[in-house]
Amino acid sequence: MNPPSLPDILATRYATPELQAIFSEEGKIILERELWITVMKAQQTLGLHIPSEAITAYEQAIHNIDLTRIKERERVKRHDVDARIDEFNHVAGHTFVHQGMTSRDATDNTEQIQIRRALTLMHGKFVSVLRHFTEKTQAYRNIVLTARTHHQAAEPTYLGRRISMWAEELLINLPAMETFLRDYPLRGIKGPVGTQRAMAALLRSNEKARMLEDYVAQTFGFTNVLTSPGQVYPRSLDLTLVDRIVETAAACSNFVIGIRLMAGYELVTEGFKPGQVGSSIMPHKMNTSKSERVWSAYQVLKMFQDGASRLSGETWEEGDVACSFMRRVIVPQTFYTTDALCETTLNILNDMGAYPATIAKEVEHYAPFLATTALLSLAIERGIPRPQAHATIKGHAIKEAVAMREEGKEPDLTTRLIEDPLFAGIISRTDIEEILAQQGNTIGRAQEQIDDVLLRSATYLDKFKTAAAYEPQPIL
Repeated sequence: MNPPSLPDILATRYATPELQAIFSEEGKIILERELWITVMKAQQTLGLHIPSEAITAYEQAIHNIDLTRIKERERVKRHDVDARIDEFNHVAGHTFVHQGMTSRDATDNTEQIQIRRALTLMHGKFVSVLRHFTEKTQAYRNIVLTARTHHQAAEPTYLGRRISMWAEELLINLPAMETFLRDYPLRGIKGPVGTQRAMAALLRSNEKARMLEDYVAQTFGFTNVLTSPGQVYPRSLDLTLVDRIVETAAACSNFVIGIRLMAGYELVTEGFKPGQVGSSIMPHKMNTSKSERVWSAYQVLKMFQDGASRLSGETWEEGDVACSFMRRVIVPQTFYTTDALCETTLNILNDMGAYPATIAKEVEHYAPFLATTALLSLAIERGIPRPQAHATIKGHAIKEAVAMREEGKEPDLTTRLIEDPLFAGIISRTDIEEILAQQGNTIGRAQEQIDDVLLRSATYLDKFKTAAAYEPQPIL
């Protein structure tokens, strides 16, 4: 009887093929074999006897992978790395692999190469999200919107200005991810406890052991190598990795919360494809399911962030394998989840649309209340003490708001204010009507702020033109 199929949901349903290839069983084995071949080439160059035809044989066998046979070897040896060494030697017909190395030389460095490649991919997708944010900011920069604080109508803003908030948040955090990626250090070929004793003895030179390590790092694109780690690289690096991802992804989560709330008021749509079904029982529903997915993915990332924090600062002496179980879950799953978050966010940004008529109707409905800040400023300018002006405007505004909600009447805050003794003869109906009429044209520095975010974003996007041009793959 065949065992049941148990797919990794995050990997198979949400991750793109490019990321799947990095963390698949075959992908990791190929990468580990590339590492071994790189070490052998360096060893040969530095004087160790390894025939060139042997290295060629290993290169030709790199994709000759039999997972069943590897697992059978592991059942006998009870050691996963040694099983893969035996299998690679078997398919290549030589026994030069893994000389002067310990298991962590193979596993930690391979996993770090995976992390670097996957993070490069994710950084590029976040760059694309930034570009899409700026495009929507520009497209919606003149649509006057009811801004909300505490989810209550506050002042007028622009829909594009709201999106620029999320663009700027992403712009703030992307450079930290970029810096982490640039400076991310490889553990290197350090041997059992980190001293490079085995490799130095094999090559008969401490300097050659260091040169070999530098060659390996450069081959795989690392500019930094740890000087004095133990058997494993510091697991605090894994926490920093997840931290950088979580802080960068925050803008996407805030964006989709905004989409969900605005869609609930029929101000925007995240997009609804032909044939899509929102509910199996309520045919009219057009749910924000993609936005909900992004929010959920962000919660999962924070869950992995907590998991990574539990690995940080928990290594005994030079190292052990206690962290392996958690890391085999946290590291790839963090990237699968990030991939899902980015791809879904990009799909939303491509498909979303605004409903200007509904947005304008809401602004008109709340117009007298959205103008209270400007009214307060005018009252102070005309000589009315701020505390009295604030209390008076607040009192009348709350009474009008309650009447509007309880009785369904349209607010008449203007009449209330001009009839108040505090304002009589100081602020006229014409003054208030001018403020209301100008609301769509005088929203503080909103347009300048939009321009500033767009300019700074353009500078950053120009550094990563290829990544910025990326478009998402279709999602379920």
